[in-house]
Amino acid sequence: MFVGKESSGLSDAELIELFKSKSDPSALADLFVRYSALVYGVCLKYLKDRDDAKDAVMQIFEKLSQSLKDHEIEYFKSWLYSTTRNHCLMQLRARKKVLGEEIDENVMETSFVLHHEDDISNELEITKLEKCIEQLRNGQKDCIRLFYLKEMCYKEIVDQTGIELKKVKSHIQNGKRNLKICMEQSG
Repeated sequence: MFVGKESSGLSDAELIELFKSKSDPSALADLFVRYSALVYGVCLKYLKDRDDAKDAVMQIFEKLSQSLKDHEIEYFKSWLYSTTRNHCLMQLRARKKVLGEEIDENVMETSFVLHHEDDISNELEITKLEKCIEQLRNGQKDCIRLFYLKEMCYKEIVDQTGIELKKVKSHIQNGKRNLKICMEQSG
C-alpha cells in the first residue's frame, strides 16, 4: 500500500518551506510519498495490526499540515519518526484503558492482552531511555542523539557540532556507557 520513494528533487526542508510559505498541498503530498512506508513500518511495529497501522498512517499525515505550521523542524525524518512513535504510544495507552475495563469484567487474560503488556513494557523502556539521555552531559547527549536517533556518521556529527572527531567518538562511547548505567539503576 505505502511505497516510499523520491517524488521530487526537493529536499525535506525545501518541501516544508514550500508548504509553510505557499500552503502548497503538493509539497505535503511529496512528503507523504517519500515517508509513508517508514511511518507505516513504525506503526506496524507498535500497533501489531496492519489495518490499525494503515489507519494510523492516514491520521498522522492528516495532522501533519497543522504540525508543520506549528513547529520548527530541523530534521524532518527523525521528527516524523518521533511523532509517529508518540501517536502509536497514545493509541496503545487508550487501548490499555479499554482493555483494563474489559479485564475487570471478564477476569480473563487473552494472548492479546499478554502481548499488549509487552508493548507497554517496551514503552516504559523507551521512556526510561529518553530520561537517561536527558541526564547525559551536553556533548554526550548531542552526539548520542545525532549518532543513534538521527543516524548520522562521525563526520556528519563533526560537521554539524564543530566537535573534533576524537571527542565525538569519546562522547558516543562514554554516553553509551552512561546510558547503560542509568538504565540499570532506574530498572
